[in-house]
Amino acid sequence: MPYLIFGALIALMIAAVVFSNLAEKKRREAIGAWAAANGLSFSPAKEFGFDARFPAFGALRQGEQRYAYNILSGQWKNRPFTGFDYHYETYSRDSKGHRQTHHHYFSAVVIGSAVPLKPLRIRPEGLFDKLAAAFGFDDIDFESAEFSRKFHVKSPDRKYAYDVLHPRAIEFLLQSPVFSLEFDAKQVIAWRSKKFQPPEFEQAAGVVHGLLDRMPQYLIAAMKEGTR
Repeated sequence: MPYLIFGALIALMIAAVVFSNLAEKKRREAIGAWAAANGLSFSPAKEFGFDARFPAFGALRQGEQRYAYNILSGQWKNRPFTGFDYHYETYSRDSKGHRQTHHHYFSAVVIGSAVPLKPLRIRPEGLFDKLAAAFGFDDIDFESAEFSRKFHVKSPDRKYAYDVLHPRAIEFLLQSPVFSLEFDAKQVIAWRSKKFQPPEFEQAAGVVHGLLDRMPQYLIAAMKEGTR
């Protein structure tokens, strides 16, 4: 009987691996089809050192053995577009001191901006954020209580955050799919802590485009002139 149970467990493990591989193959093909339909190039190959292309984004600097794959690139709605899956490893020790490797995967898109930008982070508010706020480590709050409850916002330039996140932009984000967003000097990354389904690449890009399209003209002019 123990042999039968062991054999059944092995069979289940093999079936799980086969199913996972088939699902990933189907997903990869769907991403490639979406890329082709939108005039984007697509490469499933792994690219190490991908974080060096976007050094300002903390999401790409986590852990070790970092690489991107299923990489999409080109122009989407007249802005530079890069989409990708991402992998990194973290490590821990079990009760016997043996090192364990944990593999983490997520997806992201990076959209280029013709207008200079400043550092700004917008992400879903979490439980630890609420606890930190109780001890005085708060983020930037806005007049919209709903937005402040839903999103955690940080920027070294609070006025810039308020300029970008004006009431129309806040309403747009409240009505849009939720992603973590981060601005650097010339582009914006949108990601979630899991792999996207193919439609989510377009959703993430749409959120970034919508936010950039709603930047007020006075801010655009000031950023181009270097007066903000």
